[in-house]
Amino acid sequence: MLILVIMCIGICIGNKFLSPKYKKANEIFQIMCTLSLIFSMGVMLGQDDNFFDKLFTLGWESFLFFLVPSVCSVILVFILTKRFMDDKRKKKRIDLW
Repeated sequence: MLILVIMCIGICIGNKFLSPKYKKANEIFQIMCTLSLIFSMGVMLGQDDNFFDKLFTLGWESFLFFLVPSVCSVILVFILTKRFMDDKRKKKRIDLW
């Protein structure tokens, strides 16, 4: 969680305080930080002696971490669309007639 906070702070600082001429260098720096994060996660997983035993569990947890937020997002967008977009659609139908 701390890593995500640090990355978000970096994005905000880069967006607000860096001039456009440093944009390319900032993009490369962010990519390098992301690659080092992925590499360090791989090293941590590789050090685990029971990695292959836990692989199925990790895959299942990853699938749930993908599925639950995705389903909740779809449901939330559907509800908000029904609530706020119906009036605009009805007005367009009335205007066309």
